[in-house]
Amino acid sequence: MSTKKCFPNNFLWGGATAANQYEGGYNKGGKGKALVDVIPAGEKRREVMEGKFHYRDLPNDCLYPGREAVDFYHHWEEDIDYMIEMGFKVYRFSISWSRIFPTGEEETPNQEGLDFYKQIVRKLVDNGIEPLITICHFDMPLHLIEKYGSWRDRKVIDAYLRYCRVLFETFKGKVKYWITFNEINMLLHMPFMGAGIMFRPDEDQEKVKYQVAHHELIASALATKLAKEIDSDYQIGCMLAAGQFYPYSSDPRDVFDALEKNRATFFFSDVQVRGHYPDYTKQKLDNLGITIDMLPGDEELLQEYTVDFISFSYYASRLTSADPEAGEKTAGNVIPTLRNPHLEISPWGWQIDPLGLRITLNALYERYEKPLFIVENGLGTKDELIDGKVNDDYRIDYLQKHMLAMHDAIIKDGVRLIGYTSWGCVDLVSASTGQMSKRYGYIYVDKNDDGSGTLKRYRKKSFDWYSRVIATNGASLFE
Repeated sequence: MSTKKCFPNNFLWGGATAANQYEGGYNKGGKGKALVDVIPAGEKRREVMEGKFHYRDLPNDCLYPGREAVDFYHHWEEDIDYMIEMGFKVYRFSISWSRIFPTGEEETPNQEGLDFYKQIVRKLVDNGIEPLITICHFDMPLHLIEKYGSWRDRKVIDAYLRYCRVLFETFKGKVKYWITFNEINMLLHMPFMGAGIMFRPDEDQEKVKYQVAHHELIASALATKLAKEIDSDYQIGCMLAAGQFYPYSSDPRDVFDALEKNRATFFFSDVQVRGHYPDYTKQKLDNLGITIDMLPGDEELLQEYTVDFISFSYYASRLTSADPEAGEKTAGNVIPTLRNPHLEISPWGWQIDPLGLRITLNALYERYEKPLFIVENGLGTKDELIDGKVNDDYRIDYLQKHMLAMHDAIIKDGVRLIGYTSWGCVDLVSASTGQMSKRYGYIYVDKNDDGSGTLKRYRKKSFDWYSRVIATNGASLFE
């Protein structure tokens, strides 16, 4: 058995961001209003993200941190220069749909918005960095939400495909890797943030969520079909918010509860990779009295246009019990979990579990035997800027342990892993909390939770550390 102390040749090291948390420029360059523009910071944030409190009913003095974010719109050259300096092989970013189609219903794209992304892709490619583009990352034109009820209506599929066609035609020969939807399973947990769903009084919320899921799955299949027609070399991926559920105890009821919770995640990738609804989901929907409205040909589309790779985010594992009174809950996680006494915990309640990443990699690879891509991972925590420096040894420790777990999965377990893009390589706004103080980056951005700050960038200690990891293809992790 090989114990080679580096990663495979051509392993893609890099970082990840998303327009809704990073780009800003919400009213610049012809951009239309987007979903993120109405998600506030503060106490009502979660209710809005869950689709349970309407953004129209928010007070007038709300702070909307995603509108300016950290202003990549005006700092893109500087930020990409940092990525070049670090030696990135890949940079994952998302395109803001409403920057290309301000309402989602225009016949032709907003050229100024398209030009913004063309210059980004050009700079990346000219410097040997592979662009990895997320087409829809918790982001869509607000107009489509208000006119059609978002993904409830199949007309939104048509709008999405018009948007996809422009991207696939514009970046043919320049971009290889695409993700159709960021963390598609999050629409079950945060329906407004994940899919623009604001619930109406007295409607069956579970039915709405699964109908919306079906429309996004069809949209993803049709996008895959379109991509392959435009450029057969395109590689199209799905994406999950991953992290295995462990049973709270060896009680078989807890074990089965964990199995069911993991299935809720796997449902999406089962459809996108295997090409059909799994029997366990069909039975669950039947038990709930839910019938998905499908058109003739939907099942054939799902079967024929499956994805090329599986990408996922991993921050923490989860713990569950069949007993609602069991254990202590952690408040910080978007997906509810019990506190695992065997793990350390971050200041935001996320449980630090490097071995859990190896477990997750194995679970996905055994299930699908398709290439995997870790497109989000990292430690969100407070940093202290002192004399222009941030000594973030805690972040280095977290990342190193997770990277070593990746190496074990590849070398010891035979997992095929394409690459790794750590989340928020430049500090950005947290999607779950709307805070700047929950930082992930190698580059510190002077921006505070209240929106104040100069937006000046500073290299952290982890900047040089990760640069060396990339330069040595992971060999420095073993020093």
